[in-house]
Amino acid sequence: MTMSTPSAPPHMTPIDLRSPLRWLRLGWSDLRRNPVPALAHGALICTFGWLVLWLAGDHFWLLAGAFSGFLIVAPILATGLYHISRSQAAGREAGLQEVIGLWRSGDGRLVRFGLLLGLAGTGWVLTSAGLITLLSPVPIEKPLDFLRHVVLVREVGLFEIWLLMGALLAAPVFASSVMAIPMLIDTPVPVSLAVAESWRTVASHPAVMTLWAVIIAVLSGVGMLTAMLGLVVIIPWLAHASWHAYLELTAGSPYKQVTARS
Repeated sequence: MTMSTPSAPPHMTPIDLRSPLRWLRLGWSDLRRNPVPALAHGALICTFGWLVLWLAGDHFWLLAGAFSGFLIVAPILATGLYHISRSQAAGREAGLQEVIGLWRSGDGRLVRFGLLLGLAGTGWVLTSAGLITLLSPVPIEKPLDFLRHVVLVREVGLFEIWLLMGALLAAPVFASSVMAIPMLIDTPVPVSLAVAESWRTVASHPAVMTLWAVIIAVLSGVGMLTAMLGLVVIIPWLAHASWHAYLELTAGSPYKQVTARS
């Protein structure tokens, strides 16, 4: 058994619509303080994105499935960055060696949660494929088909329904994971309690968390539109910022008082 002391809660910082900007500022500070592991994470994720593009080629549904899974599971890939922010908040410097040690620890909770997120991504792709196949006037086989017959059509309908369905399916995934993943790094609580705490936090601050979700989506989109090169910086920036969001939003959580990790 190893011992792990959860991060000390900060003073109760008021949570309002300005809070996400503060989290971004603090995340940027963490990235600048220890850029090597952060940018290494970003470069790895960018390379993985290019590999997905190469493997999927011109097959739209394969491409959509791969990227949906990639976006949903990306927070699990950023667990090392949460660990770095956690160490810096405690006055310690963590490097790539400690991050690799975290990954090699084989924490079954993170593995199980990653699998659950992967299943959620698969569910979205299957639902999306069913909707498009049912309502599209022509078969959608290539990205250009989707752009021409779904996105750029003049009539309001299929694309808007597709976006709404995506938002409805993404919302519970966000609510389940936004606080849960950093809490799994910070405390020994089981997955079920981490997810419950994440939902409680989102329900307590719906406007702030909605804004935070939009910021994450927009910045991730910007990163992808730069041939994914922007993800090299954006992914670690958002990961560090998400850690500070977790610290502030769960400052009074009773689960953070647990100190033993088995």
